[in-house]
Amino acid sequence: MELTTADFDSVDDVALADKMNAGRKQIITELEKRIVGQKDVVELVLVTLFVGGNSLIVGVPGLAKTLLIATLAQVLDLKFNRIQFTPDLMPSDITGTDIINEDAATGRRQMVFAPGPIFANIVLADEINRTPPKTQSALLEAMQEHRVTIQGRTYDLAEPFFVFATQNPIELEGTYPLPEAQLDRFMFHIVIEHPPEEEEFEVVRVTTAIIDPHYNRPVSGDDLIAFQRLVRRVPVAEPVMRYALNLVRTSRPKSKQAPESVKKYVAFGASVRAAQYLVLGAKARALTSGRYHVSFEDIRSLAHPVLRHRVLTNFRAESEGVTTDSLIDELLSAVPTPKSGM
Repeated sequence: MELTTADFDSVDDVALADKMNAGRKQIITELEKRIVGQKDVVELVLVTLFVGGNSLIVGVPGLAKTLLIATLAQVLDLKFNRIQFTPDLMPSDITGTDIINEDAATGRRQMVFAPGPIFANIVLADEINRTPPKTQSALLEAMQEHRVTIQGRTYDLAEPFFVFATQNPIELEGTYPLPEAQLDRFMFHIVIEHPPEEEEFEVVRVTTAIIDPHYNRPVSGDDLIAFQRLVRRVPVAEPVMRYALNLVRTSRPKSKQAPESVKKYVAFGASVRAAQYLVLGAKARALTSGRYHVSFEDIRSLAHPVLRHRVLTNFRAESEGVTTDSLIDELLSAVPTPKSGM
């Protein structure tokens, strides 16, 4: 099923899609002034922006996780706050709290709200698993509703709003597992690996010289909000949407369609949020590829980052060395792709 520009609401939508695609290329060009390689990671981060989601970036130290998000905020000229998660971090250290303020002229005291670092456009939750679940939960309302509630009062967060979190997969001492409710609010679980030899050589060469880049501002915060609305207007054929849903439903061990490996090794499958993010991410991927329709390949290409933190394995899988990524590979093989020419 091949759709055309006529499927968009107006020629303005087509022009905005062109602007979005051009903006993506310009953002990548600006990021390359500081970030070497990691193209797949950058692409997933940009899809997160264009959808309006949040993402978890997992990798060993020294792979520029923090630098990538901080540089992105500079390129987009958005307010950026980095929160270093530690065991003694309190929820109020993230959201803010009421404090007593004294008027110097009158001597009167009153309670005023002092906003926390969550009040930014891009928030980096650095090493998010180093703080207890109680503090991690301070992000839940912000990530889902883009607001926070303190002392019974609700404060809206400025748009656009994104949370990017980092996690070190090899250091477990002094860390806490992320609650499932927290994990499910992340659109992607992005794995960042060591780069190939030539890219790593370039990293060493560039970072051991003087770096003082000047960034152009190709995309504004208002542009991102417009892109997010545009993404939701991209048409999706019913077979493609059902394919995304079937992938998610088949990941659940109680599903009749689940392959034997899922029934054997999976404790809990993916939620409906996984299907929503598969479709939304596929819409953004299609637009940034210069297409006005979503293909099955768009869905398949995002299956791993969308599902790997939502398909929870059991003890048997851990003891036998079965990984979530290998189970997702089996899901992609087990769920047939409808034959509709897409």
